[in-house]
Amino acid sequence: MRFQILAASLLAATAIPASAQDMTAPDYPETRQGDVVDTVFGEEVADPYRWLEEDVRNSEEVAAWVERQNAVTDAYLEALPARDWFTNRIGELYDFERFSVPVERGGRYFYTGNSGLQNQSPLYVRDSLDAEPRLLIDPNEWADDGATALAGWVPSPDGSKLLYSVQDGGSDWRILRVMDVATGEQIGGEIRWAKFTGLSWVGDDGFLYSRFPEPEEGEDFQALNMNQAVYYHALGTEQAADKLVFATPDHPERNHVAQTTSDDRWALITSSTGTDSRYEVNLVDLDAGWDARVLVPGFEDSWSLIDSVGSRLFFTTNNQAPLYRVVSIDMDNPQAGWTEVIAEREQPIAGAALVGGHLVLEYLEDASSAAYVYSLDGEMVREMEFAGLGSAGGFTGDPDSPEMFYSFSSFNRPATIYRYDVATGDSVVFAEPELTFDPEDFVVEQRFYESKDGTRVPMFIMRRADIVASGEAVPTLLYGYGGFDVSLTPGFSTSRMAWVEAGGAFALANIRGGGEYGKAWHDAGRRANKQNVFDDFIAAGEFLIAEGVTPEDGLAIQGGSNGGLLVGAVANQRPDLFAAGNAAVGVMDMLRFDQWTAGRYWVDDYGYPDREEDWRILRAYSPLHNIQPDTDYPALLVTTADTDDRVVPGHSFKYTAALQAEDLGERPQIIRIETRAGHGSGKPTDKAIAEASDIAAFLAYWTGLEPGE
Repeated sequence: MRFQILAASLLAATAIPASAQDMTAPDYPETRQGDVVDTVFGEEVADPYRWLEEDVRNSEEVAAWVERQNAVTDAYLEALPARDWFTNRIGELYDFERFSVPVERGGRYFYTGNSGLQNQSPLYVRDSLDAEPRLLIDPNEWADDGATALAGWVPSPDGSKLLYSVQDGGSDWRILRVMDVATGEQIGGEIRWAKFTGLSWVGDDGFLYSRFPEPEEGEDFQALNMNQAVYYHALGTEQAADKLVFATPDHPERNHVAQTTSDDRWALITSSTGTDSRYEVNLVDLDAGWDARVLVPGFEDSWSLIDSVGSRLFFTTNNQAPLYRVVSIDMDNPQAGWTEVIAEREQPIAGAALVGGHLVLEYLEDASSAAYVYSLDGEMVREMEFAGLGSAGGFTGDPDSPEMFYSFSSFNRPATIYRYDVATGDSVVFAEPELTFDPEDFVVEQRFYESKDGTRVPMFIMRRADIVASGEAVPTLLYGYGGFDVSLTPGFSTSRMAWVEAGGAFALANIRGGGEYGKAWHDAGRRANKQNVFDDFIAAGEFLIAEGVTPEDGLAIQGGSNGGLLVGAVANQRPDLFAAGNAAVGVMDMLRFDQWTAGRYWVDDYGYPDREEDWRILRAYSPLHNIQPDTDYPALLVTTADTDDRVVPGHSFKYTAALQAEDLGERPQIIRIETRAGHGSGKPTDKAIAEASDIAAFLAYWTGLEPGE
């Protein structure tokens, strides 16, 4: 095979471009090494940077370390020659008017809009479809630094009130508030300690939400999240009076999220134990009180409510269908059991809605969206038409109205919002951005390559049309994730567009561990199969070189969260293959990830660090524990944030300290630590532009990408 023919050349260390030799590794700040050694399953594991796990707010030593690291990193990044270019161009690309998919309630239309460079997107309402938009909430007024965001929001069924959540500094914690839509006045007080919650109205005067017990002082951002429960809040009452609707104190590890049907007849409480889509579902008949009865027992399969029509509930499920099917149950005759409405297809279902007496299903066809309209009896009515390879989403509407809204985007097209009539199939543009570039100047293609074990893996590649025509190999940014059943589909990114405008290529590999091909694709990249994820990503890099997309010294890699783990693992396994990398908010200590906040949920994908078989698998690829001393490494920019309470920043702190303690060649391994930011959501635009520009300039420097050349 071609990969074998090229194996010898690919094993050679990637050369440092001549233009980059004047910005080699800086003098790193000294990091104290402690004497912590754990003996686990008969093996001694040193953990000299255990002290860096402490919350930066509670440790002067960690705060001082962060300050020293940022000082070195800031000085380094400021000297990068393309930094100003990327800052200016990414800022220009951000500066276009954009909107979310509207939600209609009571004849009013609610949506967010951003004029371009606003740090947070305000929420608007139209009192009718043709009415002028009225500003309802402007989160830019909430904090001087723009780091307090409007997170979730749901109008009441009659459109008279708005339930919304506030996110401060990027944290996963949410503050819930209610607003009178007509006056803009807040109704009642605030709800605290909500997290990983749905927002579901019960009528127009109360709602269901999920929260955890209040953490002990100083433990807000690190303590394990246990004992989540569902509460009902009646408007006009204090949080202390909220009614406990559902909890499992004998099983504190279980999560519970509530959802109500559009007709306000039913409430479903979906319980989970981790990140796997294995649920137990309880049903509440809201006409009969708060008693919950088990609808789906056992934590075996995925069950996701679409909506209801009278006594008939519709779900998507992977029960007896790894790629999902649609089923229904009639609660007037539940003993009759489940009825299949739409059978499993060869492509996985990615989303579903019940609109105007029809089912609208989104499928993933080789990681790109396709959507179809069905009758409630499962007969196909039509396929929806989209503008090429891309991602459709946000399908919203009412079971009693044919009006539906959705968005469509691709790598070279920001989201356009459409209004769709499910009865006729007519589609019109509701909101379309004005662009500072021509999408036709860029080519988006899908290619397939073979991984180490022969598995066929898809990859999207975007380049300038003139570069495709010339056949030139150019510096390439390769992105991946590979976990938690997450599907990567084509979507617009200002930083990726700037990279491609500068003359580079962008590639996205749909590696195993994701959900692009259903349950089997996910299972093939988790637990004992996690090495497949790394093999797929490495093979993607080899393919890009072998096919002449990128030169051997021009490949950069990037990933966030589980994708940060991916970058760290493959940098250890194939440091010769990559010129540079960005490991963002990564899970880097695989032996202790379950010790903090949401980490305990991840055992579904990673395994249990306290079980020997799993521990040995984790030990074999943990980025922190497999750094190769005396080896030339790629240039690595680790990025994290002080308020990340999803993947706590201690992961990145310890990993960076370990990198800097070894002789890894001339390229730098530095860390950029954002303040008043978290795992990613809610980040203000100015911080997003600054971070993206720093990352792009760093990766460009070490791959030889020179904007304007």
